[in-house]
Amino acid sequence: MRAAICSEYGEPEVVRIDEIASPSLEPGHVRVRVGAAAVNFPDVLVVADKYQISVPTPFVPGSEFAGLVEEVADDVGDLAVGDRVSGTGIVGAFAEEIAAKAVSLRRIPDGVDDHTAAAFGVAHRTAYHTLRSVARIRPGETLVVLGAGGGVGLAAVQLGAVLGATVVAVASSADKLEVAASYGAKQLVDHRAGELRALLKDVAREGADVVVDPVGGDLSEPALRSLRRGGRFITVGYASGTIPRIPLNLVLVKGIRIQGFQFQDLDPDEFRRNENELVDLLVSGRAVPHIGAIYSLDDAVGALRLVGDGQAIGKVVIDLQQA
Repeated sequence: MRAAICSEYGEPEVVRIDEIASPSLEPGHVRVRVGAAAVNFPDVLVVADKYQISVPTPFVPGSEFAGLVEEVADDVGDLAVGDRVSGTGIVGAFAEEIAAKAVSLRRIPDGVDDHTAAAFGVAHRTAYHTLRSVARIRPGETLVVLGAGGGVGLAAVQLGAVLGATVVAVASSADKLEVAASYGAKQLVDHRAGELRALLKDVAREGADVVVDPVGGDLSEPALRSLRRGGRFITVGYASGTIPRIPLNLVLVKGIRIQGFQFQDLDPDEFRRNENELVDLLVSGRAVPHIGAIYSLDDAVGALRLVGDGQAIGKVVIDLQQA
């Protein structure tokens, strides 16, 4: 099969396309013919060996995929050849085939194509669980979303609006903000236009209730300062490459709560509720990923570079059926 291979750590350009053997199939696993794979910022970090988990080389990058089950091993439950599934992992998605644990896969609802299914999982699940179970956003609250043009950020904009929040989108270009507006953002802030705290005060004079931050870096502190007393600041990731240092006196003086998001920290009952609600939103069309670019496997480097440079709008997808 053809696959993207990372044989040494570095920038996206170290990745090469080559023919390799199909992955072996162990008990509890199924072989999926990959139709589409989505590119996420952690994929860039894994290739550079800068992620929180180091993957030994050589490996196939890619953490999110959708496709068709073409072979099953023992102990895979009710999954069968011909089922359409999506899944996530650390690596392995940028290939024509992937061997995945059956318990990690989700059936793709009827009417949802591979591109949408591949792009929906990581960003929308992260954003929805963050808003529902960590931020506990309520209708009428003001939600500030940093990195609102990226995968998680744009999903948070869309889902925040669905949940009834007044969404303030913060991004680095007019193009990104235009897309954020189309997904429900009521206020648009280009953080390059001035000091972010002042810009946010202009659009949320009473202060924000919630900040969702998948970016980190220099934007975090001024966004935190924009919160009203008792506001909630949710840190989701550090796409800027810089982990911010927050003065704790701000937390004391303003009575702010700072929380982090991790899937494993969620209450199991809330997790199931959120997952069911997300499927309903996807099937109904109320929550769908914005796919800003589609690449072929041969141009996987270009897809990784676009995401790594922060130029992607929404999700970037690799079409494994595209020549």
